[in-house]
Amino acid sequence: MKTEIVSRWKGDMAFEADVNGHPVLMDADEAVGGHDLGPRPKALFLASLTGCSGMDVISILKKMREPCTWFEMRVEGVTAEEHPKKYTQVKLVYRFKKSDNLNPDNVRKACQLSQDKYCGVSANIKDSADLLWDVEFV
Repeated sequence: MKTEIVSRWKGDMAFEADVNGHPVLMDADEAVGGHDLGPRPKALFLASLTGCSGMDVISILKKMREPCTWFEMRVEGVTAEEHPKKYTQVKLVYRFKKSDNLNPDNVRKACQLSQDKYCGVSANIKDSADLLWDVEFV
């Protein structure tokens, strides 16, 4: 399978990517010549991790017939001090509602399967950074 993205320069530091027919505007902050018109590219990389793994987890929980009604993820990336300022550590926290009465073992298994088998974004991150993850019930 091959994916192609076209990004067009919109002036100053802004670029608009066409991602599967959806425009995604990226920009830098004013301190480096941007106008803060959109998210930073590296932040979108972290967002793609939450989308990829989150879709895995929801799909697996549905197959397990777990009654999930609320789910969110928080991700934090630590970047290197020197260029290229790549992520050196990424921490992902899967958060579920306690009142859903989900089986904690099934939840952890779904998250583990995403991390170990299904999430391509996680696999790419693991090639260059420490990827940590945890599960919380709130």
